[in-house]
Amino acid sequence: MGMESSIVFSGIAPHPPIMVPEVGGEASEKVRDSIAAMAEFTRRIIEAGAESVVLISPHAPLERQAYVAYPGPQVYADFTKFRAPTMQISFEMDRQILYAIRAAAAEGGYEVMSLDDSESELDHGSAVPMYFLNRYGWSGRVVALGYSYLSNEDHLMFGDCIRQAVDRVGRPVAIVASGDLSHRLTPQAPAGYNPRAHLFDEEVVDALKKGAPQRIIDIDQDLRRAAGECGYRSMLVTLGAVKGLPSAFEVLNYEAPFGVGYVVAQLSNSTKRSETKPKTTSKKDGYDELPALARLAVETFVKTGKQVKAPKTDGILAARAACFVTIRHQADVVSAKELRGCIGTIDPTMDTLGEELVANAIKAATRDPRFAPVSEIELPNLSYSVDVLSAPEPATFEELDPSIYGVIVEDESGSARGLLLPDIEGVDTAEKQVEIAARKAGIPRGTPLKLLRFQVVRYREGNSEET
Repeated sequence: MGMESSIVFSGIAPHPPIMVPEVGGEASEKVRDSIAAMAEFTRRIIEAGAESVVLISPHAPLERQAYVAYPGPQVYADFTKFRAPTMQISFEMDRQILYAIRAAAAEGGYEVMSLDDSESELDHGSAVPMYFLNRYGWSGRVVALGYSYLSNEDHLMFGDCIRQAVDRVGRPVAIVASGDLSHRLTPQAPAGYNPRAHLFDEEVVDALKKGAPQRIIDIDQDLRRAAGECGYRSMLVTLGAVKGLPSAFEVLNYEAPFGVGYVVAQLSNSTKRSETKPKTTSKKDGYDELPALARLAVETFVKTGKQVKAPKTDGILAARAACFVTIRHQADVVSAKELRGCIGTIDPTMDTLGEELVANAIKAATRDPRFAPVSEIELPNLSYSVDVLSAPEPATFEELDPSIYGVIVEDESGSARGLLLPDIEGVDTAEKQVEIAARKAGIPRGTPLKLLRFQVVRYREGNSEET
């Protein structure tokens, strides 16, 4: 039985700037699975209740004998150096956690030194994971650390110091190891090609899948050097921090489209997630994959005028189904989320749900007659949800339930047809649901109606509570 700790989540996140859509543009489509996995990664951090994140980056300034910490009171990053000067993020630095880490490290014979103000802007190893935490709805305080030239054993021990510090403070914290795997997987890879490099990635990913962290700790160091990785010591610090805690190893995604291995993985999680949730599903069934594709489709089209291609997959996106895409503007007012566009199909019109989703997302952003087309400046403040519809079935009025079923109403000729999704705020009776659907279709009051009902699975972005 594992010990209890205030570390409520730990995991590994990649950090290629090309994952950031404002940086990568169309190339970001090649890492859409990593983007979707980071949405799920963030959702789990939120669900675990983490109020602060301790992040370890391999690209912070290195000190030979000391670990480094970015100074406060804010940690911030912009992506100007990656040709996205308008993209900026910032978080409050968690002084209490940092001071506790510094004290626990000193007790263990280690030094944690703060960088000076001239080095206060986050490196991309810190900035990219924090971008996705921000994008998918996590808000809290951050401690951004860099590792050292000390031994592998020292990095494990430093991780133990972090756990001691977190437990002394007693506030729920997530530990994130930022790092990519091999940089030498293909002849086109940025660090050149090594025919053995793939073995490093395969060993790490298999160890994560099988919940065998000792295999990562004991990995052949010659193989590690051959791979040209940049995440190993970040992983060691995190594994040291969660040693002895209840494990929950899971690889959310691994891919290497540019010759560099990107893994998104969970190591531990104090929250046992429900196997079934109303109107939502797990990541493997598309929980964040669908809204991430909707976001990618809209952002690519608004910025470039081009339509992304739906992914080729064996999963839910390969099925044939109708769907609605809803876009909301997240206002500054607490809990206010203003509708920005919603368009969908009652019956599938494309060969796959992926194609259906991309088309409807673009239409929701550009052709909803209630709104002007979405502008590029709005993109960072939009959230997305996707409703996938079951096949409609005939229903009587008594068989309707607006909290469970959506409704389709038709006039007798079938020439006028209206739809209303289920679980909409303020629509709490079948009478009101049918009235609104008929009004949307332009069907006069008193017209005899044919009723059909359907169910939806709602895929929300991050930890959103959209209705």
